Amino acid sequence: MNFQGMKAALHTLGCKVNVYETDAMRAMLEEAGFETVSFDEPADVYVINTCSVTNIADRKSRQMIRRARKMNPDAVVVAAGCYVQTALEKTGKSLEADIVLGSGRKGRLVEELEKYLANAGGSAHAGQAHADPAHADPGHAAESVGSVGDVMHEKEWEEMTLPRIEGHTRAYIKVQDGCNMFCSYCIIPYARGRIRSRKSEDIRRELETLARSGVKEVVLTGIHLSSYGVDFSGNIDDAYGENGEKKTWQERSKLIDLIEEISQIDGIERIRLGSLEPTIITKESVSRLSQIDKLCPHFHLSLQSGCDSVLKRMNRHYTAEEYRERVNLLREAFDTPAVTTDVIVGFPGETEDEFEQTRAFLESICLYETHLFRYSMRAGTRAAAMKDQVPEAVKEERLGVLSELGRRCSRSFEEARDGMEASVLFEEEAQIGSSGTVSVPNAGLGSLGAGKIAGPVPEGMKLYTGYTREYIRAFAFSKEDLRGQIRNGKLTVESLPVLEYTRL
Repeated sequence: MNFQGMKAALHTLGCKVNVYETDAMRAMLEEAGFETVSFDEPADVYVINTCSVTNIADRKSRQMIRRARKMNPDAVVVAAGCYVQTALEKTGKSLEADIVLGSGRKGRLVEELEKYLANAGGSAHAGQAHADPAHADPGHAAESVGSVGDVMHEKEWEEMTLPRIEGHTRAYIKVQDGCNMFCSYCIIPYARGRIRSRKSEDIRRELETLARSGVKEVVLTGIHLSSYGVDFSGNIDDAYGENGEKKTWQERSKLIDLIEEISQIDGIERIRLGSLEPTIITKESVSRLSQIDKLCPHFHLSLQSGCDSVLKRMNRHYTAEEYRERVNLLREAFDTPAVTTDVIVGFPGETEDEFEQTRAFLESICLYETHLFRYSMRAGTRAAAMKDQVPEAVKEERLGVLSELGRRCSRSFEEARDGMEASVLFEEEAQIGSSGTVSVPNAGLGSLGAGKIAGPVPEGMKLYTGYTREYIRAFAFSKEDLRGQIRNGKLTVESLPVLEYTRL
C-alpha cells in the first residue's frame, strides 16, 4: 500500500526500551512512506507506545489514547505495548483504539496498518463511530484489530532495527526483553514475558550502521539487562560447571561478553549500561568490566529498599549488605564511578523502623543519584494483596526525607569532581535567559535543578551541554559547534559544572 502523503505521530510512555521501540516504529513508518510529525500536530495515524509499570502509567496510557482520538476523530489510533498486553490479557479492560499491538508484536505495525486501511477502502477512517471521545462506546475495544499474543510463552526475539538516529550522538539499543524475576510489586513479567535475548551479530550490525551515521555513545537497554544471553540454546546446554553443580543465571549471563564484543566497533567511543541486577556484580565481572576502556564508569544498580525484611517481601534476592559489597567492588575497581539506584517508599507493611533502616543505609552509602518512587498498588501482583498498605500521606513524607538526602549525595559527588579532568560528549546547545538562567531544550538539569552561569557570557560564544563519562551534565562556551564532539578538560563545579578546555 502507498502511504505517501500520510502523516503519523508517535508518543512514548515508560522506559528506555520503549524509547528504542518507538524509534524503530518511527523508522518503519518512514520507510513505508509516512511523514512523521510531532504528536501535537494533526496526523492520519497516531501510535501510542504504552506503559503498565504502575497504575498511574496505565492511566496515562488511556489518557494518551483518548487524546489522540480527540485530536483527530478520523485518524487511525494504534495502542501498542505493555498496557495493551496487561489490559487485554489480565484485566479484560477495553481500549479505545483501532489497532492494538501487544508486547512482541510492534514490528507488525505497518502490516497491521495495511490490513486495517485496506478494509477501510484506503482511508484513515474505517467508518467506525468515533464521536466525541467523552461519549465513546466502552465496548469499542471489541472492534479493535491487531495482534496480542500469549507473551508468557513467547520464545522468539522480535527483531527491530534503528537505521539511524537523526541529530543524536547517543543511541539506546535494545538487546534483551522479558524478565524471570517476578518481584512481588511488578507486573512487567506478565506484560513482557520471559527473558529473550538478541543475537550479538544483529546488535553489532546495527551499531556499525549507527556509528557510520555519527553515533558515538550507545546505551545497552533491556527489561532485565543482566540476564542477557541466559536463554541462548548453547548456554542452556552448558548449564553445569566443571564440578557438576548447576550454574546460576548470573554465571550464564553473556552480558559482559557482549560489551567486550561491541567495544571493538570503530566509531563507538562510549558504552553505557542500563539498569543492572546487583547480583551480577562480582569480583570476576568487575575485573572484566574494568578492562573495557570504552565502558563509562556509570552503573545503575537497582536497590528498591535498604531494609532486609522489606527486600524479602519484595522478592529481591539480596540483602542490603550484599548490595553494599557490590557497590564497594565497583568503587575499588573504577576511579570514582557514578553509582545510581531506584528506591520504593511506602511498600506494604513498611514500618517507621524499616524506613529508617533504608534512610540510614542510603546515607551511609551515598550514591550519586537515587530515583525515588512511591509504592503504587498494582493489580495482579502479590504486593497488591499484602496487608498494612501504607497511607499516601506517609509515603509523601518519606519521599521528602529521601529526596533531600539524595540531593545532598548528588551534590557531594559533583563537588568531589571539581578541578578534576573530565571527558564530555557534547549533545546540544543550551539556552541562556536574561538573568543567566540556563535551560536545555531536550532534557532537564538532573540533580542541579534550575542552574545559572556565573559571570558574563563570553562575547561571540554559545553554550553547549553534554555528559561526562560519569553522566554529570556539563557545559562549555565555544565559538565552534561542539555538538557530536568529545572534549577533555578540567571540570569546574560552580552553580553549574562547566568544562574548561583549550578553545580552538
